[in-house]
Amino acid sequence: MSYATSLQKKGVLISTTEHLLSAFIGIGLDNAIVELDNLELPILDGSAKPFVDLVLQAGLKQQRKKRSYLKILRELEVREGNKSIAVYPAASYSVAYNINFARPIGEQSFEIDLSRDLYRKDVAAARTFGFLREEQAMRNMGLIRGATEENVIVLTETGVKNGPLRFPDEFVRHKVLDLIGDLALLGKQILGRIVADRAGHAMHTALVARLLRDRSLWVETTEAGETSTQGEQRGEPAQLAPQA
Repeated sequence: MSYATSLQKKGVLISTTEHLLSAFIGIGLDNAIVELDNLELPILDGSAKPFVDLVLQAGLKQQRKKRSYLKILRELEVREGNKSIAVYPAASYSVAYNINFARPIGEQSFEIDLSRDLYRKDVAAARTFGFLREEQAMRNMGLIRGATEENVIVLTETGVKNGPLRFPDEFVRHKVLDLIGDLALLGKQILGRIVADRAGHAMHTALVARLLRDRSLWVETTEAGETSTQGEQRGEPAQLAPQA
């Protein structure tokens, strides 16, 4: 099982990148420099909301060059047993996710159209979660070093140990958050519909690898299918505003 996404270059490994990258895509930020003093991004409150709030507090600056998208031309599916993730041609970027975990989560589904500026309200605040029985294994893998009951929804065999939840279906919303962050590894926003069923980080990144490997599946375009009400998502790239 894959618990987080890691990036490696020139021998340097950075873990748990998905929440920050998800925040960037969710608010329409295309260009930013991220400086770290650790090998894992801070978990903060377990969601993307603190990253979103800090970036918007700093401010976004619209750039003159048009944003470039990956427009999906043909369906692609990655399947592993009863788990799957697929991408389909569509006029805008949307994500649909279905999960089916052991109790107390069960089955949940959620879908969002990212062209409609819904990320901040419906996805950003959804926190990561984990089963108490898996905690030691994750720590042995060098993960969740900063995890506490203040930033992770802790699940026992009978329920949520540290509620209340921010959304009744917070678990699947967080999986959507993770998927958006993992797909940011494509380097561009997608014009397509992503449908995931019981997938995870490994399958998310497998889809990314397949897309990057087969250029017949997509084409680069500067023409977005739909117009958003959010200025920085209308097709002009946005970067962090310079600070005095």
